[in-house]
Amino acid sequence: MAHSGGFICYYRVSTGKQGKSGLGVDAQRAAVATYLNGGKWKIVAEFTEVESGKRSDRPQLDAALAAARLHRCPLVVSKVDRLTRSVAFLSRLLEAGVDVRFADLPAVEGATGRFLLQQMVAVAELEAGMISARTKAALAAAKRRGTKLGGDRGVKPTAKTRAKGAAATKAKAAQRATDLLPTIDRLREEGKSSLRDLAAGLNAAGIPTARGNGEWSAVQVARVLERI
Repeated sequence: MAHSGGFICYYRVSTGKQGKSGLGVDAQRAAVATYLNGGKWKIVAEFTEVESGKRSDRPQLDAALAAARLHRCPLVVSKVDRLTRSVAFLSRLLEAGVDVRFADLPAVEGATGRFLLQQMVAVAELEAGMISARTKAALAAAKRRGTKLGGDRGVKPTAKTRAKGAAATKAKAAQRATDLLPTIDRLREEGKSSLRDLAAGLNAAGIPTARGNGEWSAVQVARVLERI
């Protein structure tokens, strides 16, 4: 089927070398052209991301989605794996308010496309849950056999690895604090101004602590507020 109208194109290559050579982008551009299959169409704008598929912070994708909303054009991607199979990532596409098309899945467009994307999210969630369950079961079985888990196995993390881990932990804590802010603001509006009162309010609301065990204390609330 030939397409018409304007389209926003998003390409992704996983290495800087691919991005500079254009080899990966050329192949994706050709796939998009084949998908559009002639007709009276035009590419309004093209966006190319050069990074790892494991990352979710994609500024070029954000720009492409914004352009698609601004011009009220569909966003075309050469292959669904260009956007990874991440549950959070697919959910983000569904919430973007943009008609997303995949050149390798021509049926994914309009109401049918949105439905298929929702099913892809559901399958990805199921797969992630099953993998997690299998991993936990395997670790539990190994522990019962007396296998030593964790600890020092002769591999010492480098300073770079430790710094990366610390940065990830800090980012996670900051995100957690941001998520808690609306609840804390609501508690303050209810007159709970002290750290102890805020802690009691979080406990009453059934919100788990960062570690998921125990109850909120004034000290824990203070740490959260420091990150906001």
